[in-house]
Amino acid sequence: MFDESKKITKESKSSFYYALSLLEKPKREAMNTVYAFCRKTDDIVDVGNESDDVKYERLRKWRNELEKALKGNSEIQLLNKLIIYIKQFNIPLDPFFELIAGVEMDLQRKRFLTFDDLSNYCYLVASTVGLMSIEIFGYKHQSTKDYAVNLGKAMQLTNILRDVKKDYENGRIYLPQNDLKLFNYSEEDLRNKIYNQHFINLMKYEANRAKYFYQKANESLNHDDKRSMFAARAMQHIYFRLLKKLEQENYDVINKNIKVNKFEKVSIAIGVWAKYSLVY
Repeated sequence: MFDESKKITKESKSSFYYALSLLEKPKREAMNTVYAFCRKTDDIVDVGNESDDVKYERLRKWRNELEKALKGNSEIQLLNKLIIYIKQFNIPLDPFFELIAGVEMDLQRKRFLTFDDLSNYCYLVASTVGLMSIEIFGYKHQSTKDYAVNLGKAMQLTNILRDVKKDYENGRIYLPQNDLKLFNYSEEDLRNKIYNQHFINLMKYEANRAKYFYQKANESLNHDDKRSMFAARAMQHIYFRLLKKLEQENYDVINKNIKVNKFEKVSIAIGVWAKYSLVY
C-alpha cells in the first residue's frame, strides 16, 4: 500500500511530490498515504463521467468506509493504513471528514455568491489538508494551525486563478459572483473567452486576496517551527511562484497555460530544504 500511495503522489505530478520527497522516510510514507486519501477523495467528483447522483453515492460509501476503518474493518486497505498513521501522529479526525464535505460541495453548487462562501470552500478542500499534514511534520506552537489554514486558502485561491478557464469548461465558476459583477465581467464573457481589462482587474483583485493569505500564513509561523515545516514551506514557495507567473502574464489564463515546470519545482523544493536544514 505504501508503494501504491507513493505511486498516486508521484503520478499526480503535483507540488506535493517534490516537497514530500525530501522528508525522512516515516513522515514521507505517512504523507504519501494522507495525500493518496486526499487525491482519491477529490477524484470521486473530478474524474469520470458518472452522473452527480452516482458521485454522491460513491462519496457516501467512501465516508462510510473511512468510518469502518476507524473500527478496523474497512475493505479498502488505503483507509486502514491511513488510520494507522492517524493514530501514530495523533491527527484529528475532523479534517478528513471536512475534506469529504468540501469535495461534496462541488456537486452541490457550481457558483459562489460571495468571497466568504468561497473562503469556506477553500478551508474545507485545502486548509484541512494542511491541518492533517502539520501533525506529521511536527510543531511546537499552536499558531502553526493558523499557518496551515491560511496557507491552504492561499494555495487554493492560486489554483482557482490558474484554472478559471478549465473550471468553466467543467461547469464551475469559483470566482465570486459578486466580484464578477463588481468588475463588470460576466459569465457570458467567460463563455466567449473574452480576455480584457475587466478580466485582468478581476483577477488582480482575487490575486491580492491570495497574497493576503500568504502573508497571514507567514505571520502565523513561529521561528521555532520553520524547520519542521520545510515541506509546507516548499509547497508555499512553489505556489507563490505560480501566482507571480500569473501576474507576469497579466493573468491571461484564457489564452495561455501558465504553470511552474518540473525543474522549477525541484529547484525550489531542494532550495527550501537546504535553507532550513543548514540554517536552522
